Amino acid sequence: MKSVLRVVLTAAIAASTFTHVAFAQDATQQATPAPEPAASDAGAPPALSNITPQISNLNPFPPADPKNFTASFPTEDTVKAFLRQLWGYDPNRIFQVAAIAKTAAPTLSQVVVFVAERGQPADQTKTTGFLVLNDGKHGIAGDNVIDFGATPFAEKRATLLARADGPAHGGTSKDLELVEFADLQCPHCKEAQATMDQLAQDFPTAHIVFQNFPLTQIHPAAFQAAAYGLCVSQLKPDAGNAAFLTYIHAVFDTQDALTPDNATQTLNNAVIKAGVDVTKVAACAATQAIKDNLNASIQLAKDVQVDSTPTMLINGRSVPLAGLAYDTLKSIINFQAQLDGVTLPAAAADASAAPAAK
Repeated sequence: MKSVLRVVLTAAIAASTFTHVAFAQDATQQATPAPEPAASDAGAPPALSNITPQISNLNPFPPADPKNFTASFPTEDTVKAFLRQLWGYDPNRIFQVAAIAKTAAPTLSQVVVFVAERGQPADQTKTTGFLVLNDGKHGIAGDNVIDFGATPFAEKRATLLARADGPAHGGTSKDLELVEFADLQCPHCKEAQATMDQLAQDFPTAHIVFQNFPLTQIHPAAFQAAAYGLCVSQLKPDAGNAAFLTYIHAVFDTQDALTPDNATQTLNNAVIKAGVDVTKVAACAATQAIKDNLNASIQLAKDVQVDSTPTMLINGRSVPLAGLAYDTLKSIINFQAQLDGVTLPAAAADASAAPAAK
């Protein structure tokens, strides 16, 4: 379920198609913001409208034109490293940086990229673009601010390592940490639990965290459900947070009953299934400490730019779970582990993807 905030980087993670855009060779003129690299509705900066790929059957990309590289930042190597981090899980996707151009704003540069899929007809090469700020850490794609750089996920990873404290299971090492931001009253989160269960089997060494993000504006029972879950975890801290996992599955299974009249009883039933005393859980959930914990979790979601539930961050890399094919998700996890130098069991690593080629 989408939150009231904007969705950030959804298309850049999940989309595999690109809208063709033409760009102008006069790269010194003003450019307007373009969508993020993998957005299927990519827009065109009118000032770059004639940089059109001249495609042959042997080479899908034209030679780079030095006239289109007028900006002092970012470097071409940094752009390539960024795009490999973003797209490298898909070995069939190839790209070429076509322009890094000045704009009328001295703090912004325009990046233009040609994109293709291996084996596709040559005339299907696409073009997309985005703006980069001179701080070297941020870009603008459409109306979204995105993380940029050779290691764009590192800052969020550090934030999560320090602050993601939800109930966890799986491996104890955080070398590969999967942080799921979810709302117990969110229908898409309910659908995603089969995916999360499968990930726990396929990546047994991953540290999997359930981080509460109750969207109270649209889900009035979500905060209470999250509070009860935290208390179940605290009152019965068994191996692998088994009681907590039993509780959230029971809540998801009876999610339709989280109505104003039946929410408390529905949650009590889930607590009973988890084997915890209902009275103790209710008392725990009413404490200021639990409320503070949940408010801190909500703030964490905002700080790492989580805009929808369910969203998972893989070592800081944000991936929307709703509608994402499991094989693609598994490839992204394997690739991110590879980027971060994490050795996975052979069963998990069998779907790892090679970095995207230029």
